Amino acid sequence: MKRSSHQSGFTLLEVLLVVAAIAILAGIVILAINPTKQLGDTRNTQRRADVNTILSAVYQYAIDHRGNIPSTIATSTTEICQTSATSCTGMINLSVLTADEKYLVSLPIDPSSESLLGTGYYISKSTSSRVTVSAPSAEQSAVISVTR
Repeated sequence: MKRSSHQSGFTLLEVLLVVAAIAILAGIVILAINPTKQLGDTRNTQRRADVNTILSAVYQYAIDHRGNIPSTIATSTTEICQTSATSCTGMINLSVLTADEKYLVSLPIDPSSESLLGTGYYISKSTSSRVTVSAPSAEQSAVISVTR
C-alpha cells in the first residue's frame, strides 16, 4: 500500500491575502470612525455648552442687579480668568458670578486649555451692553460665539 504525502493547510500566499484583506477593512473602519474628528466634535460640544453657561450666568446676574452686567466686562474681547486663579492681570475677573455659588459653582474651562490662569473663553460687551462669549480654541474650523 502506498501512502500519499499530501498535507493540508494554508499556503503562504493565502495567509498573506487574508492579512491584507483584514488590514484594508481595518483601515476603512478607522477612516469611517475618524476618532480625531469625533473627539474634536465632543470638545466643541463642551465649548458650546460652556459658552452658553457663562452667558446665562451673566444675564442671571444682570436680572438680579437691575439690568447691570458685571462691571468687569470690557468692550474689548478679553479672556476670562479662572475661578481659582491667583492673579487675573489682563483678564476679566467674573468672581461675582461664583461668589456664594449663586450663579456658577466655578467658571468652566476650555477642554484644551493649558493655562493655569485663564479659562480659554473670551468675553466682551458692545456699547449697548450686548454680551458676547466666545471659544477661540474651537476645533475643525468651528466658530463658537454667542451674543445676547
